Amino acid sequence: MHDALPAEPLSHGLKQRHLTMLGLGGVIGAGLFVGSGAGIAVAGPGIVVSYLIAGTLAMLVMRMLGEMSAAMPASGSFSVHAERAMGRWAGFSVGWLYWFLLVVVLAVEATGAAQIANGWVPGVPQWAWVLIFMVVFTATNLAAVKNFGEFEFWFAALKVGAIVLFLALGLLAVFGVLPDTEPVGMTNLTGQGGFLPNGWEGVVSGVLAVIFAFGGLEVVTIAAAESDDPARAVARAVRSAVWRILFFYVGSMLVIVTLLPWTSMEPGQSPYVAVLDSIGVQSAGQIMNIVVFVALLSALNANLYGSSRMVFSLAERGEAPKGLLRISAGGVPRRAVLASVAFGFVSVLLNLKWPDSVFLYMLNAVGAVLLFVWGLIAVSQLRLRRRIEREAPQTLTLRMWGFPWLTWTTLAAMAAVLVLMLTDDAARPQVLGSAAATCAVLLVAGVRELRARRA
Repeated sequence: MHDALPAEPLSHGLKQRHLTMLGLGGVIGAGLFVGSGAGIAVAGPGIVVSYLIAGTLAMLVMRMLGEMSAAMPASGSFSVHAERAMGRWAGFSVGWLYWFLLVVVLAVEATGAAQIANGWVPGVPQWAWVLIFMVVFTATNLAAVKNFGEFEFWFAALKVGAIVLFLALGLLAVFGVLPDTEPVGMTNLTGQGGFLPNGWEGVVSGVLAVIFAFGGLEVVTIAAAESDDPARAVARAVRSAVWRILFFYVGSMLVIVTLLPWTSMEPGQSPYVAVLDSIGVQSAGQIMNIVVFVALLSALNANLYGSSRMVFSLAERGEAPKGLLRISAGGVPRRAVLASVAFGFVSVLLNLKWPDSVFLYMLNAVGAVLLFVWGLIAVSQLRLRRRIEREAPQTLTLRMWGFPWLTWTTLAAMAAVLVLMLTDDAARPQVLGSAAATCAVLLVAGVRELRARRA
């Protein structure tokens, strides 16, 4: 293409297996293991449909992102695509919004992991655990990228293994093969008000409750730039990640609502623990605590990586301080890592000190940012696809299905989710907070554009 990007200066230490597991591990987090209980509470067995809808939306966005990333891999991924499609203001806005999202969410993950660790070792205060985690993962991210990849590979493998084992045990229990179990049949799917006890309204509420659990998939397209063959690697990782995630998410929800009455779910309690308890797995709570702990640390590690690469890419394009461009001998953008960690530390401190005030405002400010980012990915793909077909059709190794109609449908679905969030009392502050944060970033981007034109 006529505006080809310069060669990526970062290391190429990530292998295909790292990327595949990063794609899987990025979205298998506490949102699934614990947060899914809130979705079941509002949708009942219909949560299976909610996950299908949310998962399909995430899968379509990833397909679009995969198409663009395979054609033009870059460590800035969708920020670079947005800049190419719509101009510097778009690349600046989506890059900084996503960076802000990752470093704020990082605080939630660090605090959550510290709470679990504090429960195991009460003698070490929560803040000390946070400090330990941040130091360990800063060191991991400052080392060679293959160390990060290896770390994330084993973390993700443990999570994937836990879900596969859960699905296997759950299916055996459903068919009454396990000791002291009988086939459950359709009782829990059709009893207690039927499959959709709260109607389609419940399914929609379920979508709002679970859609953000799919955030994190995007990191695989950022990481692809640091593999030996970025175009091929990202295409394979996207293909394998999306259908496996749908299988894991939808499959485990189906097992949960088949085995247990949806009315027995308590908000805040992991439905996975409830199922394991019901089929007689000893110490189910502690087992899931370990899995959730690993899931939180894995997401923390991946978010630190993703945020550092995004801010490095912004610096490369003159959208962030040039001082962040310093690269170590091993090809790691160390200053970008430290900048992301520094802000992550600030977020953690705010979360520990003012979880219900200052930090809550920050969390609301990023609550719906993921949907804005996904929307810009779709718009970028609409604009870039024609250009790629015209200028470099051979790079289209992964194509978006049903283009352009499916892209437009996905955009309409995301707009519908945002409108529904505005009508929901719990979700409205997130949309308004995220809209305010987005407007602030767009304002800065606009001022920068005006200055650049005058210069």
